[in-house]
This record gives sequence, structure tokens and C-alpha cells, in this order.
Amino acid sequence: MAGDVNAIFERLKRLAAEAGLPDVEESTSYGNPALKVGGKSFVAVKNAETIVISIAIDDKEHLLEMAPEIYFQTDHYVGWPYLPLRAAMIGDEELRFRLIGAWLFRAPKKLAVRFGDQA
Repeated sequence: MAGDVNAIFERLKRLAAEAGLPDVEESTSYGNPALKVGGKSFVAVKNAETIVISIAIDDKEHLLEMAPEIYFQTDHYVGWPYLPLRAAMIGDEELRFRLIGAWLFRAPKKLAVRFGDQA
């Protein structure tokens, strides 16, 4: 099981690097492997099946409707700017896109603007 968590975390690190996200820090969030920017977690590996991304609350419903096979919500995340997703069900392109969005959501504004200017 730990191997699966490590493999998922390695995938997240690779996709964040491929996306060119600056100032990404390897860390933990509630004891789980996480990537942070500006000291704030934007994605974490909850367990061997689940990744949790940071997302604006207003955007959660759209993803839940768009791809319920990938995105889901538990009572724990209702009303919070986080959304669990099934790691095995999301492709690299979609996950990279969600990582960029999560990073932008959590990054300090000046850093986000600099990143946007480079993209």
C-alpha cells in the first residue's frame, strides 16, 4: 500500500514539474504526502486510491457532474475547498490541468501572476 502512495506522489511530482509550476515544495498534509506552494498544500495523496486537490468551492459541483467516475465528495469535504479524486481513473493530461488549477488557487498572488505571464 505504501508503494502505491509513493508511486502516486511521484506521479504528482512529475506532472507538476512537467507543468513548470514554480516554488513547489514536497511536504505533508495531515501526515499524507503533499505538494505545497507558499506553505499551502495544493494537492495531497490521501491513500493508495485517492488524491485530494485544492479547488474553489464554486468549481467543485461542475467537476462532480462532469466526471463522477473521477471526482467524488465525502461529508468531510463538504463546504471546504478540497476535492477527492480517484487516482487510477484520471489521466495525466487531466491531472496536470487540475494540478495547475490547484497551484494557482493556493499560490501567492504575485507568484501566480508571474507564472501566468510565462504561460
